[in-house]
This record gives sequence, structure tokens and C-alpha cells, in this order.
Amino acid sequence: MNKNYYFLIAILLILSSCGSYKNIPYYQDLDRSKPIIEDVKNFSPLTIRPTDILAIKVSSRTPESSSIFSYEPNNQQNAIPGYQVDTKGNVHLPVIGSVKVEGLTTTELQEKLNVMLLKYYNDPVVNVRILNFKVSVYGDVERPNVYSLQNERTTITQALSMAGDLNITAMRKTVILVREEDGKRQFIPIDLTSKKIFESPYYYVRNNDEIYVQPDRTKYATVDRGYRTATLVLSGLSIIAIVLSNIYR
Repeated sequence: MNKNYYFLIAILLILSSCGSYKNIPYYQDLDRSKPIIEDVKNFSPLTIRPTDILAIKVSSRTPESSSIFSYEPNNQQNAIPGYQVDTKGNVHLPVIGSVKVEGLTTTELQEKLNVMLLKYYNDPVVNVRILNFKVSVYGDVERPNVYSLQNERTTITQALSMAGDLNITAMRKTVILVREEDGKRQFIPIDLTSKKIFESPYYYVRNNDEIYVQPDRTKYATVDRGYRTATLVLSGLSIIAIVLSNIYR
């Protein structure tokens, strides 16, 4: 082979690597030459839905009586201690009974319970949190898993960061968000290479969201090549073993 041949191969390798890299960076349409300041217009507070499990803590000047709201865990293994919202959107509480909570934010429920409890306690203070707030991240990420979230204002990029971020072989333009809402399942494509994600109504995750990251063909080719290599090695070893057994028989 002459020098021109090697030179041509080198050029092709450089061009192919550049072509692959252009799909890797996030927010490619962001002007990085200056600070950018934008108003946040796409955030809406998380609302309570049926099957949510609520932690409700009540404090007052009479802690002995208000302590009945401290939910005691039951004996079921892996059960989450808390008040579960039933299919009709109600939660059943000590003293005040059934309360409609579906569609309320945790702050709105705190205010509602605070008013209702004034009949029974002096200066009650109510704290509400969704205990089973979680998101699933799977596919071509470092640590696929189901992640429990403490912050009700968690974004899709934060959820991906919890999973160790996307692998280098992940497809960043077609991340799929799966969301169930109002009895319907939605499959929403997310483009991480564009800063428009920050304006998306799907930027903030909801309870039980699923995020799927698809691997590109490079990932499959690498795995497939390794599998075929291993198969050939095992086949070769088997042939050698057969030949040796016949020789020393």
C-alpha cells in the first residue's frame, strides 16, 4: 500500500469522527458567546392524583392530640407509610374524615387542611409531601433505575443526571418521555440537542414518568461484534479440543 492510501484512510476516519461528534453536545442552538436570561413560563406545580401516597404532618400547641396524624407504617414489606389517595381522589384522615385532594397542589392541600383543623387545634401547622413521587430512566444511560424524587420541581435533565447521564452512544435527539395523564398514555419525543427543551411543557417531570434513551447503531454494532467474536473464539476452542482428543485417543 502506498502513502496516499494511508492518507486517504486517515482523512476518512477524521471526517467520520467529526460527523458523529456533531450529534453529541446538548443545546447546540444556544448562543454561548454571552449570558442568556429568560423568563420561566412552562412550570406548573405538581398536583395530587389518585394512588398518590401523601405524608401529612400536623403540629400544634397540643402535640399529644395532633400526633395522631403521624402515620404508623403497617406490617407489609416495602410498604410506604402515608395516606393513599383513593380512586375517587379522596384521602381519609383522622378527626376530619374524607377530604377531596385530587387536583390540588401540596401547598393548596396544606392550606385547606389548616383551615379544617382550626376546629380542633390551636394554631395548627400542616406539612404535606408526595411520598411515592418517582421517575423511571432506562435505555442507554449509565445507571438505569427507578428514582425516588424529593423535589416536586425536578426536570428531565436532572432525572437523566441522576441516572449518570446518557452514554456516548445514546441518541440525544429522540429521547422518549412516556407519561400517563387523564386516562391516556403519551409518547413524547425530546430533543436534548436543542435549548428549546427549556421551553417545553414536558421539561418538568411528573409522578410515574418514564424516560427511555435509545442507543444508536454504534452501540449495537459494538455489542454484535463482541458477540460474534466470542462465538468464533468458543467455536475455535471447541474444534481444537476435538482435534486434540482425537490425537491423544
